[in-house]
Amino acid sequence: MLDIGNVLIHWNPERVYDARLGKAARKRFFEETNIHQMNLDLDRGADFKPSVEALAAKHPEWHDEVMLWHDRWLDFARPAIDHSVRLMAALQAKGVPVFALSNFGIGPFDIACRAYPFLKGFDRSYISGYMKTIKPEPAIYAALEQDCGLAPDHLLFTDDRPENIEAARQRSWQTHLFEGAEGWARTLIHAGLLEEGEAQ
Repeated sequence: MLDIGNVLIHWNPERVYDARLGKAARKRFFEETNIHQMNLDLDRGADFKPSVEALAAKHPEWHDEVMLWHDRWLDFARPAIDHSVRLMAALQAKGVPVFALSNFGIGPFDIACRAYPFLKGFDRSYISGYMKTIKPEPAIYAALEQDCGLAPDHLLFTDDRPENIEAARQRSWQTHLFEGAEGWARTLIHAGLLEEGEAQ
C-alpha cells in the first residue's frame, strides 16, 4: 500500500514559490495566508478552485500567489519517482494487489491522474478527498480495513510522514517510512514480495 505524494510523485510547492518569491518571502506568504490549512481542507474534500479563489480574495496582497495553487498545481507535483513506479508495476506483475492511501483533494487528484496515468492503475484507491477524512486520523485507516477485507497485519504500508506511519503501526499494519525508493525496494525484498532483480 502506497502513499502518493513524495512516494510516487514529488510534492514540493516550496520549490515553485521559492523560485517566484525567494525563500524569505515564501515563508511569509505561507504564514500570512495559512495556505497549508486550505490544502488540508482540499484533502478533506473541499472544492478545488472555489477554495483557492476564496483564500485569494481574503488576501488580496497575495492574490496572484494564492491562485498559483490552482493554476500551476501540477508544477508542485513533479516529477514522478520512477523507481517507485517500477516497484508498483513489479508488484502487480506478480499478482500482489497495490492500494493507494493518500491525502489528496478531488480536483488535484484528477489533474494528477491525467498527468500520471499509473495513478489510475491501483487495485484500490483510498483518496482522502472522497473519504472526507485524512491521515493520520483513525477513521481513514479503519475505512480501508473494512473495505479491503484484509487483516491489519497483512497490510504493508509506506508513507513519507512519520505520523502517518505511526498511526498505521498502532493498528498492527506492517510499515515502512519512505525515505527513498531504494529503501522501499529493500523492504519489499525482505518481505518476500519481490526478488532482487525485480526490485530495480
